[in-house]
Order: sequence, then C-alpha cells, then structure tokens
Amino acid sequence: MPGGGMIPRRSRLLIIDDQALVREMLSWRLAQEPDLEVLGTAEDAARGLDLARQLRPDLITLDIDMPGLSPFELARRVGEELPDTRIFFLSSYIQDGYISQALQVRPGGYATKGETPTNLLSCLRRVLQGGTYFCPEIRKRLEHLDAVPGVAGGVRVRIQLLTQREREVLTDLGKGLAKKEIARLMGLSVKTVDQHCTHLMLKLDIHDRVELALFAIREGLVRP
Repeated sequence: MPGGGMIPRRSRLLIIDDQALVREMLSWRLAQEPDLEVLGTAEDAARGLDLARQLRPDLITLDIDMPGLSPFELARRVGEELPDTRIFFLSSYIQDGYISQALQVRPGGYATKGETPTNLLSCLRRVLQGGTYFCPEIRKRLEHLDAVPGVAGGVRVRIQLLTQREREVLTDLGKGLAKKEIARLMGLSVKTVDQHCTHLMLKLDIHDRVELALFAIREGLVRP
C-alpha cells in the first residue's frame, strides 16, 4: 500500500447467548466498530465450544444461564485449550452462586446486560488489551463473597508487606487497567510495572492478574 503502513488486525469476538435478540443486537453493534470483528454466534455452550475451537477468537462474550453444557465448563475448557482467548461474562444474573462459579475460571470480566452500549464497548476493549472489568454490582458483591481462589485467611495480612508503589499498582489492577495503561499513568516503563506485578504475586501468593484485581476489590482498594 503506497504511503501506508500495516493495517492493525481487528480483535475477533465470539458471542454465546441463548437469546436470539441479544445475539443479533450485540453482533450488529460490535460489527459497527472498525477495530472489532464478530466471527460468529452460538445459542448454547456446546455449539460455542465447537466454534471457539475452530475460530480461536480473542474474546468470548458468554451468558451464564443456558441449557445444556455449563457455560462455566466451557470457560474452563477454553482456558485449558485456548489460553490466549479471554472470557467475558455478560448476564442478567448476579447471584453469589453464579459469581462464585465464574471466578473459578478467572474471567477477564463480568458485567450485566444493563450496561450501556458505549460502556460495554469500553469494557470489552479493556479486557482485550489485557485489563479486567467487573461491573459495580459485581464489585459490591465481591467485597463480601468468600470465593476467590487463593485469597483467604493469611493472605489478608500479607497486604501489609506491600510497598506504597505496589499498593498503587494493585489498586490500578483492581480498576481493570492493563499494564500499559498503568505504566503511562504512573510514568513507569511497562517492564517496571511487570516487575511490580511479579512482586505482588509473590507477596500475596496470587498467581495471575485477574486474581490480583479481585483481591484489590475485596480489600476495599477499589470502590464500586
């Protein structure tokens, strides 16, 4: 292309929801965005898993209450077979039981279908860039829900071992920011932020950025 550069690859999404209206409206809305591409839709988790294996999307939006194969089982299998594919739960349900099961598969986010289209697009992009997003209703419940793997008992005491800079990074992770965003806001290199994240995991005995974000929410560092 004369005078031009390489065109950035669009992020590829798969939509799984048992409501046809939700699938069609969400697919239509996402298709309007120049940086997003909807690879396909599925009406249940079993069909969605087949499509995920074939299409290898960057992100799957997934309803929680569907007939047949459990959406949480789908998320678990995707995590094992397609580690580069992120899961974003989008549901009308925010009961503690559902939240607990969702957290076990370490999703990139969890939001309700009450999100505005503009906010949902922002949330999905954040997750695609390596951040996390848990809507205010979910964050409020997380502060009282004892369901985060590896975050219990003595871990709460370990937060006292963190430096001020580590607490700041942890707070930003809890806000859902990706490492590049944190680096820009704090005037640090991405490598330095990555080192802080490594120290956080070691000190808190937490093993990935999603759990770090959830821990920050539960400890009250991030308010709904």
